[in-house]
Amino acid sequence: MRPSFLNRLCGFLTKESGSATIEFVMVFPVVMFLVASGAEMAMLNIHRGMLERAVDTTVRDIRLSTGTRYEHDDVKQTICERAEFIENCNSNLRLELVPVDPRVAVTTKEGADCVDRIEVINPQYRFTNGQSNELMVMHACVLISPILPTSHLGAALADNEDGKYRLFATTAFVQEPQ
Repeated sequence: MRPSFLNRLCGFLTKESGSATIEFVMVFPVVMFLVASGAEMAMLNIHRGMLERAVDTTVRDIRLSTGTRYEHDDVKQTICERAEFIENCNSNLRLELVPVDPRVAVTTKEGADCVDRIEVINPQYRFTNGQSNELMVMHACVLISPILPTSHLGAALADNEDGKYRLFATTAFVQEPQ
């Protein structure tokens, strides 16, 4: 006697062969998502740490080198040398060094511009050497390529048409007396 369709269906549903494959198919995408997100966050933190450290050590040199006038290109070159991990730093880094009145509230820049890749000439934004005992604020912005641009986090971080994301570093210091 031939088993009926219902009996075959019940027999198919009660078999346990292939159950590990189903679990793998369900869990693998989640695990890969977590691994890709972790790798992207690790690289973001490395880039951010390198940028912050390079800006801080360069600003320390500026602050303590009394009487020396640093130019925009010198500061940019120094930051890029110290932030070795950032690719194409000289073409991606945008600096702004402005004097600030300490008696007025200092706010951070929102939506600061980074490198505009469309323009042929990229003029420096504002870069003013401070006077003795003057409060200065430096903003640095660099464009970074995600290591996994097709991952969820890499695509979410990319905020421009080139598929790169912006990292900012801001520091303040008082120009030492000359």
